Amino acid sequence: MKAKTIFKTALQVGFFIALSRMSDLAAEAVRLPIPGSILGLVALFALLELKIVKLAWVELGAEWLVAQMLLFFVPATVGIVRYKPLIVHSGAAILATILLSTAIVMAIAGFAGERSAGARRKEAAS
Repeated sequence: MKAKTIFKTALQVGFFIALSRMSDLAAEAVRLPIPGSILGLVALFALLELKIVKLAWVELGAEWLVAQMLLFFVPATVGIVRYKPLIVHSGAAILATILLSTAIVMAIAGFAGERSAGARRKEAAS
């Protein structure tokens, strides 16, 4: 990886961190009932849709963060070991909830993606 690419990726990751911190502060200041991370996602989506932020400005950083996502979940997974009695007692219900919620999210994401792709195809055909 070239030094220029590494620098761009680091700047873009820094942008995501700054956006995350600002959205956390904004949610706390206004006492919103939603987490700052959700506010940040909405803000990023709005910035991209309104073309205030171009995808190329954040793409490398986003790709790097997605590639490193497994590292972010390892501590949570290791932490589960501390709750063995809960897993033994309610493991089946927890697993069913995880599987059902994952299926619902996948279905909604697929529906939204298909709808978005259909709209873009219609737009391109016009």
